[in-house]
Amino acid sequence: MDKDAKKATREPSDGAPEEQAVGERSPRSPVYSRVKQVLRDAITGGSIPLGAVLLEGHVAEILGVTRTPVRQALHELEEEALVSRFDGRGVLAGPAGAQPSRVTLTAAMLGQDESTASVRNAPGWEAIYQEVERDVVHLSVFDQYRINEVELARHFNVGRTVARDVLLRLEALGLVEKDERLRWHVTPLDGKRISNLYELRWLLEPAALRAAIGVAPKEEVAAMTKRLRKAMKSYPDVTRGEMDDLEHDLHVAYLSHCGNRPLLESLQRTRCLLTLSKHVLGGAAPMPRNDPFMAEHLEVFQAAAQRDADRAQSLLQRHLEESCVKVTQRAELVRNTFATPDVSYMR
Repeated sequence: MDKDAKKATREPSDGAPEEQAVGERSPRSPVYSRVKQVLRDAITGGSIPLGAVLLEGHVAEILGVTRTPVRQALHELEEEALVSRFDGRGVLAGPAGAQPSRVTLTAAMLGQDESTASVRNAPGWEAIYQEVERDVVHLSVFDQYRINEVELARHFNVGRTVARDVLLRLEALGLVEKDERLRWHVTPLDGKRISNLYELRWLLEPAALRAAIGVAPKEEVAAMTKRLRKAMKSYPDVTRGEMDDLEHDLHVAYLSHCGNRPLLESLQRTRCLLTLSKHVLGGAAPMPRNDPFMAEHLEVFQAAAQRDADRAQSLLQRHLEESCVKVTQRAELVRNTFATPDVSYMR
């Protein structure tokens, strides 16, 4: 993946300027810094009560940002002892020892209302991206479809530039491509392509894992392991969003600590497999009766924690090989059982 494509699919770097601020804050400050200030003001000012549980996803939704800047903001607030970890998901407002309080976080608690600008006004493409991604992934299981850029823009009542931005991001993930006439097409995720992409993953991911061992922050890995154990106890009473977060923890977040950027950029093209699980498997296809991957993820994390790189690599490769079979079977189930989705801007 080239540099421009990579930039198109990632959260703006933490030091990058942004175009919109909250209240008087400078629009040139990084997103995470503004998120941190909003949370600091709310905690020190008492609008967020002591012990309130703060979840990355919920905070991100209220402030109109992605989880990456929220995660960094919470990490820095933890260093300032304004939030603390506890035996559960998320963090607590206040220092260590605060009693957890399941308070529903609201926009008003964060000083956000209709007259207040969000931390980062989302570009137009972000507003429609998830829905378009879901449509594309669903259809990719069935066949190749052509995407009409004009109809896409009309369907969502956005401009052509917004529609094109969405498609460029999907292209970077390997979900869509252009033909020789520069027309957009959904890239089919048939059995052969799933197999090829998994082969690429089991060749590259173990190498990235080895490079990340000892580099990934211990507290971050501990949080990932805690989420896994909690989900394993609750399964199958686990949401698709939680399952997607667990996949992201190992295959994206942990591996991101690998210092070999070209290797990670090569893996970017395999992310369509994760979006397949996110949008289709567990949705159109039923959730597996048994834990589909969590025990295998836990084994990898445990080997990595013991600095046994050879075992961690072997476990990860075996996990990916077994996942290839499972995902191929579930995609085939969807293809043979369910009706093809009808999407107005794809034919």
